[in-house]
Amino acid sequence: MGAVTIADETTSGERRTWALEIPEQRLALREVIRRRVFQEVAEYNVRHPAVFRSLVQPAGAEVTRNGYTLREQRHVDAEAQYRLAVKAFGRNGFVVLVGDHQVEDLDAELDLPVGAEVTFLKLVPLVGG
Repeated sequence: MGAVTIADETTSGERRTWALEIPEQRLALREVIRRRVFQEVAEYNVRHPAVFRSLVQPAGAEVTRNGYTLREQRHVDAEAQYRLAVKAFGRNGFVVLVGDHQVEDLDAELDLPVGAEVTFLKLVPLVGG
């Protein structure tokens, strides 16, 4: 099994990294996003922490400094979160970089040797723009 590093960054400079097990050395971006989202949701659904750290905001959640809070503790649907993530990618809610290369197509095959870094740069909308 091999792990890649997932890095979440914001345009304000915040950064968080964690490991995601991906045994394949080549995988479509769409599948990397799916596995990432499913892992985040599974971890949340098991522990129900106060803050849900996720690529995209679940329905009914409020934005906090470190993620999202759900008004009431509940089970999060991984498939729904995945669909939200794909839509967010399509409308430029975040950019994906593998190394220094921006990936613009969900079906692009990524080279993912052990230790590769996949960065999800969350874009913050400009006020008034």
